[in-house]
Amino acid sequence: MRKSIENLSGRKFTGGRKVAMRGRRKFEIDRYPNEGLFGENQIRTRRVRGNNTKSSVKSGAFVNLSDPVSRKTTNTKILQVVKNPANKDYERRGVISKGALLETESGLAKVISRPGQDGCINGVLVKQ
Repeated sequence: MRKSIENLSGRKFTGGRKVAMRGRRKFEIDRYPNEGLFGENQIRTRRVRGNNTKSSVKSGAFVNLSDPVSRKTTNTKILQVVKNPANKDYERRGVISKGALLETESGLAKVISRPGQDGCINGVLVKQ
């Protein structure tokens, strides 16, 4: 079940029950979280508010890797998700989010984009 962002009801400071003045609005409804996984390349496009589109990574096998020393960007294959500081469970499941450390063919890379929002995985090579 999709959750609503705003909490219309709740409790008063005294502990009494507050009754909502109105029901939910369409713009208050949140979507299911899109957690991009490590795997075969799949991009999902969905309609959002204002008849716009938003693409998100369902699963990705390649990262646009920038090397700060040589100032070049290459499309590099992801070998595995090493660490994800957002959530310990994401490391085990191989979820790619912003800040995750990936092991690539070129070395360790840190994800600097938001794959669930941008529709691509961008990363920066990390010195070891």
